[in-house]
Amino acid sequence: MNLIAVVDIDHPDLSLAPTIRECPDVTIRVVPQSGTDPETGIFFFLVENPGEEFETRLDEDHTVAEWQLVAGSAATRVYRIRHPPETKLVSPKTSELSGLMREATTSARGWTVRLQFPDREALAALADYCDDEDISFTLQQMFRQDEWNGGEPTGLTEAQRVALVTAYENGYFEEPREARLADVADELDLSPTAIGGRIRRGTAKLVETALLEE
Repeated sequence: MNLIAVVDIDHPDLSLAPTIRECPDVTIRVVPQSGTDPETGIFFFLVENPGEEFETRLDEDHTVAEWQLVAGSAATRVYRIRHPPETKLVSPKTSELSGLMREATTSARGWTVRLQFPDREALAALADYCDDEDISFTLQQMFRQDEWNGGEPTGLTEAQRVALVTAYENGYFEEPREARLADVADELDLSPTAIGGRIRRGTAKLVETALLEE
């Protein structure tokens, strides 16, 4: 069996931490299966709603040694970013512990990562490593998965799933509506713009995977 853990991590020297703080309406995700090399500090990131100031923030970010725009438009872009050696990363330690970082998405306080480990001991070892490095490590969810699964059946990202579930639990989808978008955003400590985007994209993905035929 495989252990799945959803964890919030935070530290001023984590990858893109200054940019995350300066651009609260921007959602950044590590691009999976993109040739990411944690040993060299080179990562690919998908950036949603970057805005005009985003690249200026990258220039000012001390966790960015160099960046390159790979592809995209005004709404969504992909960047190749190299981090300097002093940037704090959890992916090398995760790999060392025979784990896999399934997903990494920015949150208001840093990153929300979805990790896959062979057992609880490996997860505990990563938590100890983060404690030694003064990296905030908050376990949000943990469960067992009987089979190795490369992705969720719904196709949702973890950020979209959390946004949709939180909106549902707070009555956002009730008629009449029991919660505003701002209420859901406050619950997750994010901006209404960011939450609205996640709910729209998550809803579209659910329609695509559940209602549309191939």
